[in-house]
Amino acid sequence: MGTAAVDQSLYPLHRCKTIHLVRHAQGIHNVEGEKNHDAYMSEDLFDAQLTPLGWKQVANLRNHVKSCGLSKRIELVIVSPLLRTMQTAAGVFGGEAHADGNKEAPLMTQNVGDSNHPAISSLNSPPFLAVELCREQIGNHPCDKRRTISEYRNMFPAIDFSLIETDEDTWWTPERETREEVTARGLKFLDWLWTRQEKEIAIVTHSSFLFNTLSVFGNDCHPNVKSEIGKHFANCELRSIVLVDRGMIGSDESSTNYPGKIPSGPDLPSDLADDKHSANGSTN
Repeated sequence: MGTAAVDQSLYPLHRCKTIHLVRHAQGIHNVEGEKNHDAYMSEDLFDAQLTPLGWKQVANLRNHVKSCGLSKRIELVIVSPLLRTMQTAAGVFGGEAHADGNKEAPLMTQNVGDSNHPAISSLNSPPFLAVELCREQIGNHPCDKRRTISEYRNMFPAIDFSLIETDEDTWWTPERETREEVTARGLKFLDWLWTRQEKEIAIVTHSSFLFNTLSVFGNDCHPNVKSEIGKHFANCELRSIVLVDRGMIGSDESSTNYPGKIPSGPDLPSDLADDKHSANGSTN
């Protein structure tokens, strides 16, 4: 009898989630930091907003997720609570332009971050949830420090900020978080995802967070697959991956499995039934 190929694997569907990872579009800090790395220390880049080019990248990704049907499948959008990620998330996965008279709160109000961008509707969009665990590498750089949640609620009325415990940014410190600390936080975030019931989730986050979190995965794969998992994200890049729960972190039961024997009947495969028949000393 042949053995299963070592380069293939099977896993129960209900112990998997599909997550669509998105790095934010180009921010003003990306432009200035590429010119001069010391610019990352500038207070002028506090909670950096998207550039005009970044908004074009958002529009292109929005067109892609609509044309490939992804926008209809996503059950939840999780977003890092920083201006550039929430602008990106609202622009890509939100509704159309918000019209006066709509009863639903807009996802983003007009001109957030001096963008001249019209308000974005929450109508026909999935729920949006802000989660601090998927923030960018924390500390030292003002571009990675957030505003108060009170300010964000005025900018993004339909985003749910209820999981964020403090109005002020108590996570940011003058000392930069280490790469190992980012990785540990990323793995904690992935564990937390299993507390969610949604099976298909978009996550809008940051380059360093993605790189350091994903770098620990793929060691049991072909080197090309490992490389595919761990390479750096471009601005507004989307990658879809399957997250597998090997340790039974989650407790969901399958919504598609069917127990059989309804109505009841013989349940032994024919070869096992034959073995059982022979063991009892029976002959044909």
